[in-house]
Amino acid sequence: MSRYLFTSESVTEGHPDKVCDQLSDTIIDALLAEDPGSRVAAEVVVNTGLVLITGEITSKTNVNYVKLARNKIAEIGYTDADNGFSADSCAVLVALDEQSPDISQGVTAAQEQREALSSDQLDEIGAGDQGLMFGFACNETPELMPMPISLAHRVTRYLANVRKSGQLPYLRPDGKSQVSVVYEDGKPVGIDTILISTQHDPTVGDLSENSAIQAKIKEDLMEAVVKPVFADIAVKPDDNTRFLVNPTGKFVVGGPQGDAGLTGRKIIVDTYGGYSRHGGGAFSGKDPTKVDRSAAYACRYVAKNIVAAGLAEKCEVQVSYAIGVARPVSILVETFGTGKVSEELLLELTRKHFELRPAGIIQDFHLRTLPSQRNGRFYQDVAAYGHMGRPDLDLPWERTDKAEILKQEAMSATTA
Repeated sequence: MSRYLFTSESVTEGHPDKVCDQLSDTIIDALLAEDPGSRVAAEVVVNTGLVLITGEITSKTNVNYVKLARNKIAEIGYTDADNGFSADSCAVLVALDEQSPDISQGVTAAQEQREALSSDQLDEIGAGDQGLMFGFACNETPELMPMPISLAHRVTRYLANVRKSGQLPYLRPDGKSQVSVVYEDGKPVGIDTILISTQHDPTVGDLSENSAIQAKIKEDLMEAVVKPVFADIAVKPDDNTRFLVNPTGKFVVGGPQGDAGLTGRKIIVDTYGGYSRHGGGAFSGKDPTKVDRSAAYACRYVAKNIVAAGLAEKCEVQVSYAIGVARPVSILVETFGTGKVSEELLLELTRKHFELRPAGIIQDFHLRTLPSQRNGRFYQDVAAYGHMGRPDLDLPWERTDKAEILKQEAMSATTA
């Protein structure tokens, strides 16, 4: 029997890097909601009392970036100047340029289109850059995600919820979780360690001694976070599970005051928690013509439908692109020995049933128009707690609407 541990981490929306991701994607939402043809590469840096918005943006709409940033920071929870970072008092600097025409020339035609494009037209609109992207799915959880990252995200979402609801009012926005899952023969069977690091007030109720504060936080988090997280999970903590809270002893100074933040530094948190490979490109701050983002979503869509169809227990899909070329340079489907049919057949079905040309992905997922359809917010909502496996959001790449046709055609091919 093979027995091992696998660990994944998540961070709350108040983590400095995640603050930057959310600000970058709030900018995406604001621009696409008014001008779906906007071309955006928005990078954000935060530090003590400072927000710097930089990058390249070409759009027909005007946005008040300072107001946008302050509103989002307040929504995240940084409203107290004593934290060293507050929506009302931080400086917001804006240093934006227009996108280079040399980069945009391969996809500019797509920007002008509003109606549905024909297949021939999709072939004329190339990728905005070269690169490789991965998507993954497995049958370890209902959302077809690896269990470690799924649990880590649940912990951080609960951590934010009990802070915002006032259930644990002494919590501050910054925080992390880490979950180590026990595997036997490739199947999750137990929880080895749950680690939570959460920013908190200097005093908790009438407690001021550090050891008493930490004991109180640990007790509260077990009841308000850990138990609800695992209430409907088959694999649960037991008497051997370690529960670690703020292992250094306290976590008062955090957020942008504790560490500088930067857009795009949490790409493993954003995807599969290290369980699957990653092409290296970040998502946040990039409009959907950037294949780093849109093609990674498409790969997840392919992999999830293959697993949902019962054609594999695990599936990883890789695509690669050349700048200015519409069709992928390569496509790979890998099932790690869990496939019920050959990977050659899965690749054939992928090519037949899934749109992997950049403009086609945008068109099928409505990636330019979703912000306007959803009251000006879409991308900012996936910027924290993962871009994949989000049962709380209706994401087009999370749908399994092609599982049945894949199953039928695979069965027909294998019985022919």
